[in-house]
Amino acid sequence: MNEQAPLPHRVAALAEVRCIASTVSLLARRRIHLPRTHVRMRLRFADQTTAPVYRETVVDGVSVEPCVLLVEFKLRAVRGWGHTLFRWESLLNTPLFVGFPGFVSKLWMANDEHGVYRGLYEWDGPDRAEFYARSLWRVLELVSVPGSIHYHVLPGLRRDELLAAPDRIGETPGAQAAWWRLVEFA
Repeated sequence: MNEQAPLPHRVAALAEVRCIASTVSLLARRRIHLPRTHVRMRLRFADQTTAPVYRETVVDGVSVEPCVLLVEFKLRAVRGWGHTLFRWESLLNTPLFVGFPGFVSKLWMANDEHGVYRGLYEWDGPDRAEFYARSLWRVLELVSVPGSIHYHVLPGLRRDELLAAPDRIGETPGAQAAWWRLVEFA
């Protein structure tokens, strides 16, 4: 887990095509929702950065083998109002992830103090979460600063459990100042 490398281009492209087809089906059945429950919640991480949630996406269903996936990236050449424009435009990116097998939910976080964006997902199955993260990498590398794409999978944990008790992660080697380690929310 957490190999931190993208999938081969062909594999990632095929996964995205399948995802988009699945998204169309989910939309037709009205299974995708944009609740506002967590919007404006501010999350603080162990690396001393904070980021507000600006959107939430949920698909009907529950995870049998829950895990949390955190993804981070820094957009290339985006400054000032560009961040606002990206947040508006990012809704159009939903078909690139919501139809992946195992997707449950995503909290979209605005850029932190260093211009880094994060997504906090719940996924059904850590292997599915990692497959998604490695596919997503190929999309993100088109617009991200080289070397800024990272992900971390936390098996056996639901998103809402993490939000209710960030200390549930426990002591993980190297986690003291980790970008992915949630320490608090408000």
